[in-house]
Formats: sequence, C-alpha cells, structure tokens
Amino acid sequence: MNRRNLLQAAAGLLLCAIGYYLAHRESYDVHTVLATAGGCQMATDIYQPRSGSPIGSVVLFHGLAANKKVMAFNAQEFADQDLRVFVPDFPGHGRTPGPYSHARAESCADAFVRDLIARNAIVPERTILAGHSLGGAIAIRAAAVIPVSGVIAISPAPMHATPGFSEELLPFHDGPPLPPHSLVLTGQWEPGSIKMLGQQMVSSAPDSSSKYQLISGTSHVSILFSPKTFDSIRAWTSQLLGTNPEAPFPDNMPALACMLGIIGLSILVPPFLHEMNPPAKSPPVRSPIATVFPKDFLIAGIAASVSVLLLAPRIIPIHFVRIFNGDYFAVFLFLAGLLALAISYKSLPTLKSLSPSSLASTCASAIVLVLLFAGWFELTFYEAWLTPARWLRLPLLLLLLLPWHFAEELLLGQPTSSPDFRRLAKAIVLRAVVYIALFIGIRFLHSGAILLILLVAYLVVFTVLQRLACDLVRFRTQSSAAAAIFGAILLAAFALAIFPIA
Repeated sequence: MNRRNLLQAAAGLLLCAIGYYLAHRESYDVHTVLATAGGCQMATDIYQPRSGSPIGSVVLFHGLAANKKVMAFNAQEFADQDLRVFVPDFPGHGRTPGPYSHARAESCADAFVRDLIARNAIVPERTILAGHSLGGAIAIRAAAVIPVSGVIAISPAPMHATPGFSEELLPFHDGPPLPPHSLVLTGQWEPGSIKMLGQQMVSSAPDSSSKYQLISGTSHVSILFSPKTFDSIRAWTSQLLGTNPEAPFPDNMPALACMLGIIGLSILVPPFLHEMNPPAKSPPVRSPIATVFPKDFLIAGIAASVSVLLLAPRIIPIHFVRIFNGDYFAVFLFLAGLLALAISYKSLPTLKSLSPSSLASTCASAIVLVLLFAGWFELTFYEAWLTPARWLRLPLLLLLLLPWHFAEELLLGQPTSSPDFRRLAKAIVLRAVVYIALFIGIRFLHSGAILLILLVAYLVVFTVLQRLACDLVRFRTQSSAAAAIFGAILLAAFALAIFPIA
C-alpha cells in the first residue's frame, strides 16, 4: 500500500473514531428483552431512568422501515427525565422476526402495552404512548382503546385519504378520534398532507386537552433530533407527569456520528478495493459516452415503463420475495433489466471473457463492505446487521437485481479513469430515468409501494456511493460482469437491511 493510500486509510479511521465517540460519549442503562405478548416475539430495549427511580413510563414506537435503534436518542431523552422507556422492534423490523403487516404491527403494539400493564411494569395513569410516523399512528390507535396519561405523536402517518396519500398508501383507513392529552408534532418540511392531517386531528379532537405544533426547520426524519422537538416534548411530559423540564439533553449525537462514519468508511473503500481487485491486463478502452446518451436513456425508459405496466395489474407475481415493498422493487428491476438486456443483446460479453478470479474477488470485497457498513450502523444509528431470515433471502434477491446491474454496466460503457465523474453523472441520470418511471407507477397505477417513496433520499445517497464503488471495480477488472455482481450484492444487502420482512 502506497503512502497516499495509507494517509487515506488513516483519515477514514480517524473519522470513524470520532463518530464512535460522538455516538457513545454518554452511557445509559439499557436492557434488551424478548416481549412475547400476542405471540409477536418483539425484541425490546428498556432504558432505565438516570436517577434509578422512575416517576413514569414511556412506550416508544418506531416508524416503518426503522427500528428501536433509530429511536435510541429519543429514548435517552425520556430517560433523562426520570422515565422508564420501553422501545420494541415491530414484527419484521430489526431483531424481531416477521412477517410484517400494518395490522400485525398494531396488534402486537396493543398486546405489548396490555402485557406491560398486566405485569405491573407500567402504570397506565403514569404512562405516555409515543411514536414516530407509523409508530405515531399506532400510539394514537393504542391510546384510543387503552386509557393512558397521554400521547406524543411525532409526524404520525396519515389515516385518512388525501390528495397526497391515496387509499392504498395508508397503513390504516379508520383513524380513531384523537385520545385526550395528545401532542401532535410535524416538521416544517413534511409533505403538506401530513401537516394538514396533524392539524385536523387536533382540531377535531373530542376535547381541548390536545395540542398541535409545527417544528420549524425539520423534515420527517430530522424532527427526531431537533432541540425544538425536545423542548415541546419536555413541556408536555412535565405537564402530564411532573417531570423536570430543565433536565439535561443527551450528549450522544447518533445521526452525526453515523454520517461521519459513513464518510470515513467511504474514504477507506477505494484503497480496499484496489487491494482486493487486481488490475486487468488489458488497458481501459475509451468509450464514446456522449454520443450514446439518448439511446441509453431511451432503452432504460422503455424497459422501466413496460415493467411498471406489467406490474400494475399484477400480471407478474411479486410476493414470493417476502420483503415488504422490497418485493415490488426487486421484481421491477428484474423486469427492467431483462428488457434492457434484450434490447442491448449485441453488447453482451462472451463467456470466454469472464474471469473466475475477478468474479471471486469482487464478490468477496462486496461481502466485506456489507459487513463493515452494517456493523457501523449497528454501532451508531440503525439495526442493519442481517438476521438469518434476511441472509436466507439474499440469494434470491441477488438474482433478481443482477439483470438490471448488468444492463446498467453495458449502457454506461467502460470507464476511462477512476473516479470517472462523467460516467457517474450518466449513471445517476440513467437510474433517475428508471426510478421516475417507478414512482409514476406507484403514484398513478396504485401499486401501494409507499416505502419506495419514503426512502427516496436514502436511495439517492446509496446510488452515488454504490456507483462510485462499482466504477472503481469496473475500472480495475475491466469486467462488466464483475461490476454488476458487485453492485447487485450491495443493493441486495441494502434492501434487506432497510425493508421489513414480510
């Protein structure tokens, strides 16, 4: 390894060390138990109050495609107020086995709260049900049938159809009246329909004990980490349970820590891939990228549009993949990839051009990267470590995603350098063409795959990082097949980490 790579590796490791410190600079007394109420087998973190003597309890529910690790900072904030906090993983999320469905998540949450009451683990009159997004909606629904002290619903998922959320996108279709003493918070940069429905819930509540508040400068996710959010929550818990509104905020910074680690690991990736993937003997071949833009985009657009139309009436089954909304995504890319390959069949490489050693090294390097990034998320922000149920789905998902990645490599052509920003820009626009067709299908053909819309920002970030790594593998190996397999492994692991098990 040369001096530049050593310095690069040192910088990456330093950022990871800083990130780890920021995520863990304050310790909390946390116990993980298995909650078996309702047969749900929900892995649950229990945060003990800092004083050791709880003056009340909070049951905290995460959102769709999230998990209890995402809610750790919020749980720490409640623990600083001398509250005992229970944070379960919904079915199919985190460490809880599937299958996931909206109805099962609600049923498990209801059984979980009732079991805590039956075991005297919580006192209803001294308990707040809280949640984010889907968890906020479930907290409202549970409190409507189980009398508790109050509710804190952060950006609760809509339960009524609006112009922005049609019926098939809603987790529930029969929103109950807002329970007494409910605080509803939404972010300034939320979709307009979420803000509107939040206001409507409070304005139409049976009594005047509830409150709606808009948190400025926040989005659907960043609202979880805003000091303004915690100011509102503290005032509410102080009013309901008599907690100390001046208790210190947690010192941990999981979101920032996670981002620093991602940057650090991304800095480590190039020297790692250089070492893992020996250069090909033949020099890179310059490809006329600029002249083939219109043709490539047309091929991708046609393939994506036909795939969306085939999936709209369910001509092609999708649920055999057993990943909530990820099944639609995987089958869509499978069809789009097959169609694009059929149109571009003349560009397919021969079997003789495939190098077993290159394929083996790229597969190994992809698995190592999956483990590194999953481990980092586990340490800081998100339960991304794949459970056995998720690993078992990897081979099928890999096969479904491989045709699109192979077609993408053929459409992009051979990189002339690493990094090749011209090729990266083309790749991003090419994938945007495909994803736009996908989102149009979800919006107007009513497929119901709401998660693909909610996760669009994460897909964009993942696309940029994945394409940079794929381009480096392609440049080193000169093999479209090696780069395609490498990219498909990364996307399969990403999908398995973030989509619930169905």
